Amino acid sequence: MDIELIRKIFICKKEKVGALQIKMIMENDYLSVMNHKKIRRLMAKYNLETKVRIANPYRKMAKATQEHRTCPNLLNREFNQEEPGKVLLTDITYLYFGKGQKAYLSCVKDGATKEIVAYHLSTSLEMDIVYKTLKKLKQAVGDHFHPEAILHSDQGFHYTHPLFQSKVKKLGLTQSMSRKGNCWDNAPMESFFGHFKDLAEYKSLDNLKDVRKEVHRVIEEYNQHRYQWGLNKMTPEQYRSHLLAA
Repeated sequence: MDIELIRKIFICKKEKVGALQIKMIMENDYLSVMNHKKIRRLMAKYNLETKVRIANPYRKMAKATQEHRTCPNLLNREFNQEEPGKVLLTDITYLYFGKGQKAYLSCVKDGATKEIVAYHLSTSLEMDIVYKTLKKLKQAVGDHFHPEAILHSDQGFHYTHPLFQSKVKKLGLTQSMSRKGNCWDNAPMESFFGHFKDLAEYKSLDNLKDVRKEVHRVIEEYNQHRYQWGLNKMTPEQYRSHLLAA
């Protein structure tokens, strides 16, 4: 029965996948084709409710301003330029775990493939978190950056810091920044962090070592196994290979 396969995938993914994700998993992993509207109807009929946040695109949205920027916004929201490694997006989010403990996750995301290229987890928001992220980014690309690579961020103090900017320049990257108070200018990073927090089971963990393992598990799952509608129903790693072969 169709619902049995849908339920199997739904439970396997810890009830954190919707109709489009299930459709892509069915096609890629089970060679079973089904219309996403039918999947959605069956999920509703059998009470398979996805455990994810309710998106609110207006939450904490501030009106775009023309205030001074430390670096110009070179992207103007053109995040996907169909060239892997050309647009790199970076940001930091917080993760609460255990009994009120807090960790910070710094990531770099490829705008074309949606792949998380580098990340670093820390219990401190000191500058070291972004320096180590840059170091891991360099290791991930083997020091072979796209000749026109752009590193885009918000105007947070990490990214406006002179030493950070010097390190970025030394890597041969051009810095770009969102306009102050405009979260849409780095929306793909916000989107990833939202998905990450839906998928990761870190809140009940009581030590950083286990949180680090869970972060690694989820990012590996996201890069290698999470099919995305906007990537021609491929995973980020598959889409990178697809673009490089084109």
